[in-house]
Amino acid sequence: MNRFKLSPLVIAMMALGTNANAEAPAEKNIERISVYGQHNELILNSGTATKSDMDLIEIPAAIVVVSKELIDQQGATGLQEILNNISGLNQAGNNYGIGDNLVIRGLGVSYTYDGMYAGGGLGNSYNPTRSMTNVESIEVLKGPATGLYGIGAAGGIINLVEKKPQREATYHLRASAGSWDSQQVMFDATGPVTDQLAYRLVGNYEKSDGYRGLSDERTELYSTFLLDNIDNHALTLSAAYIDDSVQIDSIGHPVRILNHDSINGSPNDWTALVNDSDADGDGVLGIQLTDAQRQQLADSIVATDGFQPFDLGNGALISPLSSPNKGEELRVKLKSEWQINDETRLIQQLQYRDYESQFVRQTGAFNYVYWNRNGEINANPRAPLVIDDVLYPYAARRQEYRRQYSDEQSLQYFADLQIKWQWLGMDGEHLISANYEDRDMSVKSWSIYDADGTSAENAVPYILDIRNPNWPTDSFDDYAPSLRSNYDKNVKAAGISIQEVIYFTDSLTGRFGGAYTKLEQTYQHKGTDRSPLATEEADTDDKGFTYNLGLNYRITPEIAVFANASKGRTAYSILGSISSSETDNRPDSESESIDLGVRFTALNEELIGSVVWFDTRRTNLRYNNPLFNDNPNDAEFNIDVPQYFYNDEDKTRGVEFDLNLAISETFSMNANATYQDAELIRNSNRGTSTPVSGPVKGIPEKFASVWANYRDHLFGLPGELNASLGLTYEDERSVNSTGFGLPVSALSSYSVWDAAFGYEHKNWQVKVNLNNIFDKTYYSKAMFLGGLPGEGRNAKVTFDYNF
Repeated sequence: MNRFKLSPLVIAMMALGTNANAEAPAEKNIERISVYGQHNELILNSGTATKSDMDLIEIPAAIVVVSKELIDQQGATGLQEILNNISGLNQAGNNYGIGDNLVIRGLGVSYTYDGMYAGGGLGNSYNPTRSMTNVESIEVLKGPATGLYGIGAAGGIINLVEKKPQREATYHLRASAGSWDSQQVMFDATGPVTDQLAYRLVGNYEKSDGYRGLSDERTELYSTFLLDNIDNHALTLSAAYIDDSVQIDSIGHPVRILNHDSINGSPNDWTALVNDSDADGDGVLGIQLTDAQRQQLADSIVATDGFQPFDLGNGALISPLSSPNKGEELRVKLKSEWQINDETRLIQQLQYRDYESQFVRQTGAFNYVYWNRNGEINANPRAPLVIDDVLYPYAARRQEYRRQYSDEQSLQYFADLQIKWQWLGMDGEHLISANYEDRDMSVKSWSIYDADGTSAENAVPYILDIRNPNWPTDSFDDYAPSLRSNYDKNVKAAGISIQEVIYFTDSLTGRFGGAYTKLEQTYQHKGTDRSPLATEEADTDDKGFTYNLGLNYRITPEIAVFANASKGRTAYSILGSISSSETDNRPDSESESIDLGVRFTALNEELIGSVVWFDTRRTNLRYNNPLFNDNPNDAEFNIDVPQYFYNDEDKTRGVEFDLNLAISETFSMNANATYQDAELIRNSNRGTSTPVSGPVKGIPEKFASVWANYRDHLFGLPGELNASLGLTYEDERSVNSTGFGLPVSALSSYSVWDAAFGYEHKNWQVKVNLNNIFDKTYYSKAMFLGGLPGEGRNAKVTFDYNF
């Protein structure tokens, strides 16, 4: 119980991420630093769950930590590349390829840098990609983070712990080159300026032509200055500037729209593809195909059509009208730490962030083959393309290109007062937190269409064959763009939380917290081509109490069990509109989670693992009341009918397994597995109380990964050889849509092997990463009615030099 006997100077040094015993960078026993305290090579403690540095085996919450060592072994440069190391974390369904669109347990994610806002998961409008260049470790807290980080998503928090200034001067140079003309140059320098001032400067440039032309280019600059040892005060000033350009593929390989329930027999038998017989009796027929055209259509159909994406090989439906997502981010943060006395510390953080992005993406391109929709077969425009009596069975129609401009500015403030105490043989810590957050967002988007979406003479040409597209040669502006979205949105949040961490005994630990938060949202439509008049600014607000309750019991020094129940609150829709006609302030969505887990260590704390059963859900989701009618001239007008209901929910139940070990600096391994049932519950019957439920699109039921590394002095070489091998498995994911005649389409399960080999001697290291060793064909993301092909076999060589 000596954890509370440290001197003020030692406590301040731990909080600042300094390392009084730091070793030369060439040594293997480099300690890992978090924003909350010291980590060893395996990382056995964390502060993300409580904002107080705790041993992982004592934390009564579901949390997983990934070290820089593992990130470097895998050659990861972006957040997307480390997903396989963490249970419960994967790609969102219906991903449109924009930024880090991730989910935890099938639910939304909040992103932070050292606990401060790192940009939202803002879906298809704008969404940054987060680099690993300045990241020391990654800590993932699952479920609501009640009151600890402001506006929080239901799935949990991905906290990226950034590099900190060190007291010993060290310099790190990295250069890499790989497949698809990939290149990177990175420089990292840190050291003292004076006895009280230390710095860290990190710069990075990387580019790649990318698999299937999905290019990216990024320039980054990070600077941090730490001023400490001043009357128990420390100040940290940090700034980050990121300029990147990431090509977007919003379609991937599309599923051909072939509805098998509409076919009277084998789809390869042209007689089974009958023409419309006016089954709905409206006198309107779909497109009438000749017998020869029906034969041509039947000949084009393969066994997977309607069920799985159509394999375009290395081809892509990325039009030259599209343009990469050009993002520019500026972050400036000031952190003040005051060690008031041995037991009391006040931490204040103020951050300003500005993120601007613009891109053009192809948001629609559908290959219609055969579909009996509402009693009418091949109803135009949801029909095979026929021009001048010529059938194009692989054509894509109903194309839309969307140009998006977005700007988000945020100001965030946190004050955390930590007070350690001892009473009746117990130790504990009070944490009183106050937070304020203000986000201003401006969004504008323009659209252009093919002839299915516009009557203009200069419509975008149809894609006549997705296998070999005929792309337009003009620019976006040559197709009469229509302004479709134009609004300003503001979200403000403020709250106060009180949390108790209690060490009842050496074996029993508790975490109990409550928070009161208030959210205010304003929205103003500023005029579009369809609705040219600006509207009056609308607003809504919500407030309420949330909590977390957790207990952790160490059965033995090596085995602990924990239970946690938590409730969180977030804005219903960060980007959604607010109507001035609303008669009541809509409640914000809430999140709830129950976690029951076992943690264990072995081999003298060279192994740590956990198994967690969870039930996490996002509740209080809004939908329209179909009986509501606000038109006084309508016979069904009834002012007493509520406009909205608030009882839809998203929920996920499952089991997560995580294991990390590092044995004698020779063998290390990360392994994890997830089984989950992600479910949407929608009261779509509207007139009844019976809910309608179904699986979440794009979310696998099972996924797992293992990565093992061995390093040693071999063959009499003066340096050290190391080798890594990894395997990733992901289960089938649904991309179905009954609204598009594809009720059972899905992405197949897959397994992919990766490897790495390296040699390290004194201050330098060379490493080769080989990804997708067996050149497996698979889909890495679930798109809207399609799948994004995973990268083919590729290699990267990285050279590191420390001095």
